[in-house]
Amino acid sequence: MTQPILLRVSNFKAYVWDVDDINILRSHHHICGILTGTLPHLSSQNIFLGLPLQLMPEEAVLLVENGVAVLVDDPNAHHAPSPSALKLWKEARLNDARQQIALTEEKGSIEASNPDRAMSENAKRKRKEREERRARAKADAAPSVPAEDSPSPHHPTSENPSQAAIGESPDGAIVMPSGSYTVNVPASSSKLEWYAPHFHGSLTTAREAGIWLYPSTLQERARCGVFRDLWEKGYYMGGGIKFGGEYLVYPVVTPSVIIRTLLQSVIDAPDAALRPMEIVAHGRLGTGTKKAHLLCEWNDETKLYLISLSNGQDLGEGII
Repeated sequence: MTQPILLRVSNFKAYVWDVDDINILRSHHHICGILTGTLPHLSSQNIFLGLPLQLMPEEAVLLVENGVAVLVDDPNAHHAPSPSALKLWKEARLNDARQQIALTEEKGSIEASNPDRAMSENAKRKRKEREERRARAKADAAPSVPAEDSPSPHHPTSENPSQAAIGESPDGAIVMPSGSYTVNVPASSSKLEWYAPHFHGSLTTAREAGIWLYPSTLQERARCGVFRDLWEKGYYMGGGIKFGGEYLVYPVVTPSVIIRTLLQSVIDAPDAALRPMEIVAHGRLGTGTKKAHLLCEWNDETKLYLISLSNGQDLGEGII
């Protein structure tokens, strides 16, 4: 049996932290979400985003109701680690740092044994200039202390400076190495021994636990109904706030092209008041954004009813 996808809830927002789960949501359930995290060492971090993936409330409700995912109270799932678990975690970090330093030193020794391999004349010249600058800076920074006055070390030095200060200190604490290495921070906490999540497989139990309240109003229930109906017909949907609507709807998606983008607004109920000026504004909004604007209403009997507006003309209406 396939394990349900964990939707980690924090501040009433659902996040997905596992890359494989994101792939499953997109490829098998046509759920897109929005990446909200930053990527390390990337310059344009406000454009190219990474984990976690934040889901719209309608997407989370749909996945939980279909049994694809469960809600997790993420802040309360992290418990204080035991001393033994914390020691194992620190030892794993120490071993990872040692492996990185060993690989770096092996690569450096290979390059030092053949420094001119695959280097152009310009690269060789720049390398020689860098070495000369480093030598001058080292000579300028050296203190002018006579050799007989220089203090002698009280402990033997290791041939490899990166191997110094590795292991445990006299008081038993694990000391990290002094060489250069990358600290790997896992995106998901699932593999941590002190991470013990409590799963909520239904919206009712999640609401009783106080971690999830959506949907709680007539407008929210209408949004969930409209979202589910279009999702079941195979549409891809994302946030439409940039274009003035609830959702951005992609009716036809192929591997190479997206055909006819729609902008969607949800009306609370069939008997909800809709002023003529609102219809005109929605039509002009669709024209300005070069998208067909859908006015959608929902009830339990007729399901989804919509009117499509674009370029000042009605493109169709009815139940789909």
